[in-house]
Amino acid sequence: MPLTKAFIPYGAYWSSPFCRWQGSLARDHSIELAGRVGASFLEDRAYDTGLFDSVALGTTVYSRQSFYGAPWVAALLGLEKLTGPTYSQACATSARMLASSALEIETGQRRAILAVACDRTSNGPHIYFPDPDGPGGTGTNEDPVLGNFNRDPWAKGAMIQTAEAVAAEANISRSEQEELALMRYGQYEAALADERAFQRRYMVDVEQKRGRKTIGTLVGDEGIHPMTPEGLGGLRPVLEGGTITFGTQTHPADGNAGMVICDRERARELSTDTSITVQILGYGEARVEQGLMPKATAPAAREALAQAGIAAGDCAAVKTHNPFAAADLWFCRELDFETQLVNNYGSPLIWGHPQGPMGLRVIAELIEELAIKGGGLGLFSGCAGGDSAMALCLKVS
Repeated sequence: MPLTKAFIPYGAYWSSPFCRWQGSLARDHSIELAGRVGASFLEDRAYDTGLFDSVALGTTVYSRQSFYGAPWVAALLGLEKLTGPTYSQACATSARMLASSALEIETGQRRAILAVACDRTSNGPHIYFPDPDGPGGTGTNEDPVLGNFNRDPWAKGAMIQTAEAVAAEANISRSEQEELALMRYGQYEAALADERAFQRRYMVDVEQKRGRKTIGTLVGDEGIHPMTPEGLGGLRPVLEGGTITFGTQTHPADGNAGMVICDRERARELSTDTSITVQILGYGEARVEQGLMPKATAPAAREALAQAGIAAGDCAAVKTHNPFAAADLWFCRELDFETQLVNNYGSPLIWGHPQGPMGLRVIAELIEELAIKGGGLGLFSGCAGGDSAMALCLKVS
């Protein structure tokens, strides 16, 4: 059955620019930065903070004192009396936050939840695990960012190996991947037209600080390299004998995003345009065969569509979390979508992969694309570690 009571107030969401790792956000604590950006957003919107009754935090890269999670970010947002859950589900973190928050609204447990997601892949932690039984009492260590990119503890391989496996199974060639990446880059360029008119519908500038001193303002994504057929053709495959290059996969990044999920009445109070209604209709999740992560987006999408009671062909706009061009191609083939109709205005393949906040930005772009089109049904689906994926359907009226 479709969800009936969960809404996203139009305009009640933001994303910071996303910066390629080791860029301008490489020194900023991800939670502190998200709190500062979110507090500025709430102030700019002049929202009555009494309208919120919960805060949710999504983050996947451990940062200093992130143990305190959602209560800490709530306080940084000026919502000192609120608390809520902290989510960490790899690249499906945003989708899980939205699905769980929508269910809280649906059951009447909450009326307005502010969901915030943030991650900094730059300068990730290096963790030491004591082991009294180790040689001489020595322990083991882990680099949570690079280590998890490079090895799934269940599938025993790197994430790029899952994409190569799906490319091989589906006969997706290197040339197809490069052609798609060029198209996705062109779609992203459309979001930069007219002085970034599309991005300015949801993206906020970030004041950069060192201590109390303001050192500049981050305006727009950072570290995105132009794509050309010649440039892509000159790259070597990441894995020997493979089809995927650094041009046909995403890059790690830093950033944050936020979104309000609430009931219909609160949506009217918090919307920047009450003539536009955004309703969450359904969600889905899936897990596929070991080591074939990109395949999960299709069954997750089918479950979300079934719950929403709509067909794939009914969707006026579709967005994916596509860390690999091969994953994007697989999804479009399975759902019978024309590739040029998916991921308009950009996607993580081009603007980067900060894990936690990625889905919130994608869904903000999905809402804005549907608003430009005069409304319609939208679908988001994205894969995540553990050969899994989550999807979400919504309607903009």
